[in-house]
Amino acid sequence: MISHVTVLTNPKSGHGSAPHAGERAVARFQELGIDVTGIVGRDAVHARELVDDALTRETDALVVVGGDGVIRLALQALAHSDIPLGIVPAGTGNDHAREYRLPTADPVAAVDVIAAGHIETVDLGHIKGADGSSTWFGTVAATGFDSLVSDRVNRMSWPHGRMRYNVALVAEISKLRPLPFRMVFDGEREIVADLTLAAFGNTRSYGGGMLITPGANHSDGMLDITMVGASSRTKLIRLFPTVFKGTHVNLPQVTTARARTITVDSPGINAYADGDYVCPLPAEISAVPGALKILCNAP
Repeated sequence: MISHVTVLTNPKSGHGSAPHAGERAVARFQELGIDVTGIVGRDAVHARELVDDALTRETDALVVVGGDGVIRLALQALAHSDIPLGIVPAGTGNDHAREYRLPTADPVAAVDVIAAGHIETVDLGHIKGADGSSTWFGTVAATGFDSLVSDRVNRMSWPHGRMRYNVALVAEISKLRPLPFRMVFDGEREIVADLTLAAFGNTRSYGGGMLITPGANHSDGMLDITMVGASSRTKLIRLFPTVFKGTHVNLPQVTTARARTITVDSPGINAYADGDYVCPLPAEISAVPGALKILCNAP
């Protein structure tokens, strides 16, 4: 039974709409007779400190109000713990929410799902960087063209919102080049190839519903890998619309695989996960079975 929750709100999620969603969520918890402890961090480091402190006290769930980035922050504290994650979607992508059948536009409905108390035990992805970093992720790890676009977005101060991503996307397409990758699957199968990108999915989508790894299952102990071969600009542009339906995996330039652990390297390329920077390659990316408890709608 859910009687007390800790609510972490990212005030910057959803272009600033998360605080309002957080207020509605807290009000709904209180209407249901559930005690609430609220957390709002000044930045990611401060938020993590507040979360770690809150989890030393008794709480039935850590509820995140925001998008996939702040959820990833919560995962670092919740992995392999008995405290479940609740999600009130208030970001721009909300890929965790889509995966776990959560209402994406109604904070009150999301709270009702959490209060119902249905817990599912699911896998997490894990990235161990050669730089010594260790990071949990919930959805998809991206390397290659996708991460180059994210690198550019992070260097830009204008424009704002989704348009910044679109500008970065066009800029990177204009500079498109083959990227040399070396991957080893489960210590056995080696792939050395020029690719446009390689994505490693614990779940099916990233980027706000792009089904980059459409066959991924968050409870099978495996990662689904989608590799897009070195393509021309025209072919890459034509591929983008198919990703939203997951039909890109049927195209000749796309190859898929599944593995528990992948070592991946591509000189000068960074890894991103749940939309955020993780580390430079090389890295080891793996699926960790049953690492997270999450409050979600029953299947």
